[in-house]
Amino acid sequence: MEYIKRYWRPERGEYPTLLKRGIGRTSANREAVQAILEGVKERGDKALLEYSRRFDGVELSSLRVTDSEIEEASALVDASLKQALLTAQQNIETFHRAQLPIGEQVERNGIELWRKVVPIERVGLYVPGGTAPLVSTVLMLAIPARVAGCHSIALCTPPGKDGRVDPAILWAANEVGVDEIYKVGGAQAIGAMAYGTETIGAVDKIYGPGNSWVTEAKSQVGSTVCAIDLPAGPSEVMVAVIPASDPLFVAADLLSQAEHGRDSQAMLAVRAGKKEGFAFIDRVEEAIGMLATRLERSGEIEASLANSRAFVIPSTEEMADLINAYAPEHLIISLASGEEDESLLSRVHNAGSVFLGPWSPESSGDYASGTNHTLPTAGWARSYSGLSVDSFVKKITVQRLNKDALVDLAPTVVAMADVEGLGAHRLAVDVRLEER
Repeated sequence: MEYIKRYWRPERGEYPTLLKRGIGRTSANREAVQAILEGVKERGDKALLEYSRRFDGVELSSLRVTDSEIEEASALVDASLKQALLTAQQNIETFHRAQLPIGEQVERNGIELWRKVVPIERVGLYVPGGTAPLVSTVLMLAIPARVAGCHSIALCTPPGKDGRVDPAILWAANEVGVDEIYKVGGAQAIGAMAYGTETIGAVDKIYGPGNSWVTEAKSQVGSTVCAIDLPAGPSEVMVAVIPASDPLFVAADLLSQAEHGRDSQAMLAVRAGKKEGFAFIDRVEEAIGMLATRLERSGEIEASLANSRAFVIPSTEEMADLINAYAPEHLIISLASGEEDESLLSRVHNAGSVFLGPWSPESSGDYASGTNHTLPTAGWARSYSGLSVDSFVKKITVQRLNKDALVDLAPTVVAMADVEGLGAHRLAVDVRLEER
């Protein structure tokens, strides 16, 4: 069975069509989200409770998770899962502590310049729930926020039909130091964190993945009232291999991405001649068919693979061109050797997170190796980095001049102020240097 459409050595002019993502934003979605955000802005908690009834089918008496609910959740989380989360927490924290920035300092001719690094004071984290609550996302968002020193961390996540938040999410959030947890999901949660309500205080920046409604809500508030982490959309991977690669490994990597959702995308690039490359794709598809029988999310996988593609490319240079044109959220490189992997990596400029070699599946980074899994999608890896401690801090420039330094710099400042016609800029220098 052919799961993935295949192409031989596409021309660069074909890239926009062949590398196109699937589902995009619609005007109906934009308008519906705008209405939800306006409702939250105008009616606060009342709107949140109404939207919970309408969208989540749950009647809530309060929005904030209580200490007793967190204690009850702890008893419901399996000890082995707790240990797994603690191991992941340690790895993620170790890598993110290494990212703590140090403000640069320069001093010359009486001028002192430096950058003061400060945490964003209040941050809001969004963690999707539903049928597959993303407990790993709690760690990926809250750990760098805590490492950065954010003073206040709020988290929103949708409740289940019973009005409760998934126990693992509650336990993990409490373990990594989240200050406030709210039972709110969807676009309304983004609105609550952006505008603030009677119960949920407004935040300075919003982080986290979500469905198309959440993504659209982040886009709208991010352009008007509240900063957001990065543009996001359906998850995606590109796997770059050779015919000597293990087709089972390749198939598993494609499937692990495809199961995220119907609009996810799993792309395959094989460095080979046409006949050899297509034969390898045949082996990968056989492996997909075999492995898929061991998985439950068959509907999502089939829909995702229908939107995916395989390319056979004869050279490393052309493979790098294809990768950079696609700018994948996740990039797996597994060629003949570590040296070849790194040779291709050296040519890659556009990717969210890279996994090198046959023993580095995407799931290692999604969960526990230590890198962050909140990454730019939809080609935004051309201009955005993935989430890191940098995402939770600001850098304020500071300068101090002594009088001699200002005397030396004055002719330059005066000349530039005069050509721009900004007399008060010149005056601020002149009054300091006039004889008095």
